[in-house]
Amino acid sequence: MALMKAIQVSRRGGSLELVEREIPEPGLDQVRIQVEACGVCHGEMAAIEGHHPDMKYPRIPGHEVIGVIEKIGPNVTEWQVGQRVGVGWHGGRQEVTGLTCDGGYAEYMIAYSEGLAKIPPALTSVEGAPLMCAGVTTFGALRNSVARAGDVVAVQGIGGLGHLAIQYACKAGFHTVAISRGREKESLSLALGAHTYIDTETEDPVSVLRALGGAKVILATAPNGKAISALFDGLAMNGEVIVVAGSNDPLELTAIQFLNGRRTLRGWTAGQAKDSEDTIRFSILTDVHPRIEVFPLEQATEAFERMMTSKVRFRAVLTMSSETV
Repeated sequence: MALMKAIQVSRRGGSLELVEREIPEPGLDQVRIQVEACGVCHGEMAAIEGHHPDMKYPRIPGHEVIGVIEKIGPNVTEWQVGQRVGVGWHGGRQEVTGLTCDGGYAEYMIAYSEGLAKIPPALTSVEGAPLMCAGVTTFGALRNSVARAGDVVAVQGIGGLGHLAIQYACKAGFHTVAISRGREKESLSLALGAHTYIDTETEDPVSVLRALGGAKVILATAPNGKAISALFDGLAMNGEVIVVAGSNDPLELTAIQFLNGRRTLRGWTAGQAKDSEDTIRFSILTDVHPRIEVFPLEQATEAFERMMTSKVRFRAVLTMSSETV
């Protein structure tokens, strides 16, 4: 019986455990992927805390996966052994990668063929991994927003999601405003492409946004209900706040704030395999890169803890071997 290294959660509320598991076999319409890299995302909390009615344990988390097809199951005709692929949150057949099925915190994983995204040679595995969730989420939110080239787009929060959102907004031709607390991230935000930086400790962000004509879109990437609510009045006519980071914090908004200027609030999550391919294509075309810290699989607990405490700048990525690039 061939074994692999994996990180699993054995029970609801459990910790990440390094174990040896039997290498899984692909079934109908499935492939087996030899994982090269897997991003570490806050979404893993859903697996740890069991936020899904179909959760079963033990579960291998991880939904920002890049690897190579190592074996093909019955009825798979559009993919070949040796092809490099990515798997995101939506794993095909209504499966949620790392939640309702095992994910990429392992040397091998199984995925449905319809959940696979093609990964071109120009993208390294460690840089590609964060694009399968953080990238596709922020890029998709902006691409499907009401903003058009030249409009003001503000990015609230300059972390794992925000630092990618700034790059996408700038490359898409938006007047990009970065919003964070303190001056610590100002120089980085400007280097990433932001045209304006707002320090919420010393400036009123609503006043600054209004002076710019109002934001057509405010992309909320930091899960802070109070901070998101405080920005709402900085929207332009017909503007929208798009929330891409999960939080249980209540939003403090009144009906009149929506009526003034016909403004809206909505959420956005990661897309399908085609959306991942579009995100990767745009990232390569416009030279967008995630800032990453790389950890071996065996240090998944450390990587996860550093991500949860915002000590990673800006995305943690697990690799299955020292040779992975």
